[in-house]
Amino acid sequence: MRSLDDGRQSGEARALDVKIKLGVLAVAVSLALTTLTGCDSAGDDSDVPSAGTSTSGDAADAVEAVSSGIRELIGVEGRTSDSHGTVTECSGKDPDTYFRILHPWSFTPTAPGDLGAAMQRLRAALPKHGWKIVEYGPDTSRNKNVQLTADNDAQKAGVHIVRMDKDEPPMLSVDVVSGCYRVPDGQKVEHF
Repeated sequence: MRSLDDGRQSGEARALDVKIKLGVLAVAVSLALTTLTGCDSAGDDSDVPSAGTSTSGDAADAVEAVSSGIRELIGVEGRTSDSHGTVTECSGKDPDTYFRILHPWSFTPTAPGDLGAAMQRLRAALPKHGWKIVEYGPDTSRNKNVQLTADNDAQKAGVHIVRMDKDEPPMLSVDVVSGCYRVPDGQKVEHF
């Protein structure tokens, strides 16, 4: 029988685990915004390609379509999280006129053993669909999660995928980010 103290420690351990996972997600999102589509680590988006002119809603739909294309390349059965794109700023530009779309989502294979196959399929299939892999290998975390970063110049998008074998359940964390959009003349960025 567990004592009340043991239960409290388990609760504290669970809270710490949630904080660590949220920290990993924050780092992944930050990494996606600073390394994808040519953005340098100084936070200067001057190298981020222009994605053209669009409303926030239409741009989010376009980025979610890119995510769907990546999902199709995974090639194993599983569940994808239900998430939507969000508006972020283009560093150094007017936030009422310029924006980027970030679409974070995750994929959990039906069979946990398929996680490695899913990552390998992405690594092989992305270049065949216009993606240039710019980074692949273990990250610096304690878990040494395998990560893949790729850019697609034609789609003005980048993707950062982290294979999280030690999560329960094991999953792929995927962040798709657009180039820098400009809203049509006379309109302002709709933030969501």
